[in-house]
Amino acid sequence: MTFPKRKNIKDQERQNLVIVGSRNPVKISCTESAFHQMFEGAYLVEGLNVSSDIQAQPIGNEQTFKGAMNRAKNSKAIFPEADFWVGIEGGVEDFNGEMMAFAWAVVLDRDGKIGKAKTSVFFLPQEVAKLVRKGMELGEADDKFFQTENSKEGNGAVGILTNGILDRKNYYQQAVVLALVPFVNPNIY
Repeated sequence: MTFPKRKNIKDQERQNLVIVGSRNPVKISCTESAFHQMFEGAYLVEGLNVSSDIQAQPIGNEQTFKGAMNRAKNSKAIFPEADFWVGIEGGVEDFNGEMMAFAWAVVLDRDGKIGKAKTSVFFLPQEVAKLVRKGMELGEADDKFFQTENSKEGNGAVGILTNGILDRKNYYQQAVVLALVPFVNPNIY
């Protein structure tokens, strides 16, 4: 009887640590999926409760991007031993009398490289937009209008409006994948 050759424990590849600047399970899960899609090797993805240093519901492209960047930077400041830090921030913006929703993803690495990408946009129902304009966070407005609970840690507005065809995890995951482009193409970025 022959046994397969054992791998020496020292030969095992070091696990890369990725810190997501949020404890939201959707943001952690989409980041984990994106890293495993884009890279070979082992990645341990953990969430960390950090501030975005902006208002609870970001309004506009610049503020939403700033929130994502702040989440990544604040994660790095709190947990500098990691290999990558990720910030994801969802925002809204008025456009031609309607309100659109989107998110930014920012990835930082140990060498100071920055990757960034934005999701596609979609338009919110007018009644949801009215609630957001009155000061509600989008997740809270979704819960009230669609009579759901904690949608921001589930399918989110995008999942509700597409009947689950595109849930919040997959929606954010694409942006994280695109934010990783400079890291998988280091010789041209």
